[in-house]
Amino acid sequence: MAPRLARLVVAHTPHHIVQRGHSRQAIFAEPEDYQSYLSDLREKTMELGVQVHAYCLMTNHVHLMLTPSEETKAIGRVMQETGRRATRRWNQRCRRSGTLWESRYKSSVVQTETYLLACCRYIELNPVRARMVARAEDYPWSSYRSRMGISDMGVLALHPVYQAMGASDSERRAAYRSYVESAVAAEELERIRHAAQSGNPLATEEYCSDLEAALQRQVSSRGRGRPAKMQSDSGVSRGEAALKRSRPHLP
Repeated sequence: MAPRLARLVVAHTPHHIVQRGHSRQAIFAEPEDYQSYLSDLREKTMELGVQVHAYCLMTNHVHLMLTPSEETKAIGRVMQETGRRATRRWNQRCRRSGTLWESRYKSSVVQTETYLLACCRYIELNPVRARMVARAEDYPWSSYRSRMGISDMGVLALHPVYQAMGASDSERRAAYRSYVESAVAAEELERIRHAAQSGNPLATEEYCSDLEAALQRQVSSRGRGRPAKMQSDSGVSRGEAALKRSRPHLP
């Protein structure tokens, strides 16, 4: 078996984070559990200079889109502290001890101009794919409601790619809503899932090659295959154009 690659964290670059309950057990049972987790997430990300561009708290796992500043260890510290607090609350309530989470959260660097919006959509549509709700706005524990101005948990930081989708809040929301409600290719879903599971960057071959050259290290397991063709949308195109020439900011 090939040795596991060291976790890749790149400053000023979005990362898709997935953390699951131990043996896929529930990690949230009551509304207070979700609220407390989001409160802890807000506190620690503000303290450590990490931005939250999307989130979804499911019954037995969480999805986050996090961007660290120069301190690349900040994501690990955020996940460690929010996870520890959630474990403590759960154990106190259930009068038990032990871990609540899988030992290692999953993390995948996301190429901003090509995959950020697709991954945000993937995160916020989790409850719809799971048939928990019919529409993304019906689920109270994802960033979609904050993005649409329905409610505000004080966690979400709007990424420049999203902000470039329109000249006003209403234009951006309309463009993003249309994007979320459009059909999602199966190939896109599979690529995002594979990156999240493997820890490979959600990125083009060129981006990965540039990153490996800059960092002087392997950034993914081999056999990534050809990148999925992302669906076009007028609003999405404007967002991508704003960062078309972006490259990863290196620590």
